[in-house]
Amino acid sequence: MALAQSTSKNHGEKSRNAFRTISEVAGDLGVQQHVLRFWETKFSQIKPMKRGGGRRYYRPEDMDILRLIQHHLHNNGYTIRGVQKLFREKGLKTALKEFQNGEEVAKAPVEAPSAPITAVADSKTVEEIAANPEMIKALLAELKALRASLD
Repeated sequence: MALAQSTSKNHGEKSRNAFRTISEVAGDLGVQQHVLRFWETKFSQIKPMKRGGGRRYYRPEDMDILRLIQHHLHNNGYTIRGVQKLFREKGLKTALKEFQNGEEVAKAPVEAPSAPITAVADSKTVEEIAANPEMIKALLAELKALRASLD
């Protein structure tokens, strides 16, 4: 009877060192499976084992990396490129160690535009902008310039 209780108590729980399927990982992280497959294409550090039929099995190291990526994307405001840059600059091992030690990682830096958007700053209402085609053209030109500077 004691054996039955101890096994039922641990039923469904896996060891920290156990490999996990993509559905288990998706459930643990609260993301869709296609997101994990996408992250695999963007981060060469994620290397799940693939078995017959292409089934993925994530190692504990993969889980740590995925948790770190998710943390930066969802909690710290990083983009995919931002996390890639962080891994290049700090190194994956250092970033993982900091994350596992609970060290606070800076939020993604937000760069200020090189020039203020003057067309909006000079007007008082949206109606004034809408009524002035020249102001709309100026605003559009500034937005295009900002977009080009971000690319």
